[in-house]
Amino acid sequence: MSNTAFNDVERAVLDRITEEAWLALATELIPAGQPGAENPLDPDQPPAREEGAALFVADLLKQYGFTVELVAKREGRPNVVGVLDGTGDGPSLILNDHLDTYPAGDWAAWTKTGGHPFRPTRHSDRLYARGTSDTRGNLAATLLAIRAIREAGIQLKGTLKLVYTVDEERNGPDGSIFLLDDKGLSADYVIVCEPTGWTKPDGSWGMGIAVANSGHTLVEVETRGIKTHLWRPDTGVNAASKLAALLPRLEKISFAHTPAKLAGGTPPLAAVLRISSGEPRELQFTPDVARAVLAIVGLVPGITSESVLADIEQALTRARAEDPDLVATARIYPNALFVSGTLEQDETAEPTAAVSRAYSRILGETPDIYRKNAFNDTIRFSERCYAAITFGPGEDGWPPVNEYIHIDKAVGATKILALTVLDLLGYKPPR
Repeated sequence: MSNTAFNDVERAVLDRITEEAWLALATELIPAGQPGAENPLDPDQPPAREEGAALFVADLLKQYGFTVELVAKREGRPNVVGVLDGTGDGPSLILNDHLDTYPAGDWAAWTKTGGHPFRPTRHSDRLYARGTSDTRGNLAATLLAIRAIREAGIQLKGTLKLVYTVDEERNGPDGSIFLLDDKGLSADYVIVCEPTGWTKPDGSWGMGIAVANSGHTLVEVETRGIKTHLWRPDTGVNAASKLAALLPRLEKISFAHTPAKLAGGTPPLAAVLRISSGEPRELQFTPDVARAVLAIVGLVPGITSESVLADIEQALTRARAEDPDLVATARIYPNALFVSGTLEQDETAEPTAAVSRAYSRILGETPDIYRKNAFNDTIRFSERCYAAITFGPGEDGWPPVNEYIHIDKAVGATKILALTVLDLLGYKPPR
């Protein structure tokens, strides 16, 4: 922590934010409602059921004195909206996080947690488990920050809303989109507590403030051929072979765009996610249909679903000119949402300015301002013209297996969030 002086109110809050307090809360939150809260991006797979996690968090908010509402579009998937009314002479702030997580996959691969992905396990300064960085560890930071303010007896002037959404991993139809478009959720400022942490090779670390997000979409590419007997492949056209030859070309597509003010960590490009061909019980025949699902990521403002498909079609046209037997088509993957990149928020305005002030006071440095590449609910708020940013202690680029969060970052971020709330909303000292 920096040597900045804190007043008595701030000190009363910060003294309640300790490593032990964050670890205890995070260790309870990470396994809550799991594995039910696993939410695959795959549109053809069943969605999560976050109810167990939602009930756990709702109970905590009630203990902190919030008025709590569980709001669900789909059975078993309640969003948690907790409201703490201020004295009426301050702005309103949403602190947001989500309740679903990525699927854990093969449990045996989780070597850091003894083969159980939802068992929080500490190794040195890292806490390992599914959901540590994305995003139960960040959620613990928001809850502990507010608990510390409440325990210190401080009355906020502005209204605070703690909003914990479902369905974030699938881009928000049952979560943020539902709350904003159907339930009228609103506030003057929004801080989404998601991974923005970084660590350099020399061990130095920090957390950026994401004032914009890159977008993404899923595209299905299909090739067609002529089925033939496996012992006479020369008499047919193998759709799988055609697709295999096509994929490297698709991975090299340069998607047309105007550079954004802040570039994302990943430029607009295609990533191959899934490949399929052939039919069950037909190994004796070559496939006449093959399909690949691509993620088109790093999308910046101005890139549309139409422009993505146009760029892919140009690549297919060039490939067809070289191979007259190639029959290939592309489409947006059925039931997948197209997520546009967002414009940059003004980094000199609130709430970015308040987070930056708190960051400097706690860590003695100025935070990086950047465009976050991955989806989070910030996008849904920004699309609807709210002043929304992303800030949190999780690793921006956490590993798919043995996911972790740095404990020092989590404690530091909790203190930063607490000071930010006091700064933005104002407060009356305890009597």
